[in-house]
Amino acid sequence: MDLGARLRAGSEARDPLRRGLDLASRLGSVAVATRARRELEVAGGRPRSDRLTGSESLTPAELRVATLAAGGLSNPQIAGELFLTRKTVEWHLQNVYRKLEIGSRAQLADALGRA
Repeated sequence: MDLGARLRAGSEARDPLRRGLDLASRLGSVAVATRARRELEVAGGRPRSDRLTGSESLTPAELRVATLAAGGLSNPQIAGELFLTRKTVEWHLQNVYRKLEIGSRAQLADALGRA
């Protein structure tokens, strides 16, 4: 996080600050997480979540899509249910898999259940 604060003038600061925010949040260090979020915002970052991975890192849209997919709905069914395009559903699921560190739809229910 200190490295990110020193590099704040450039966009290269965002990655170390983002990782610092994630780590501080995971460890429960509210003061450090607050500082990291502030430094990240000053560096031009706009973090939606304090976490990079895990269910806490999912956006509300990603969570809705993931929940429906875990419930057995197909991508076209999810798209119809949420009034999205299939491509948007695929994009959300790709992000969900990356954030939950899973590789398939079969692992989705377990990964959400662990949360």
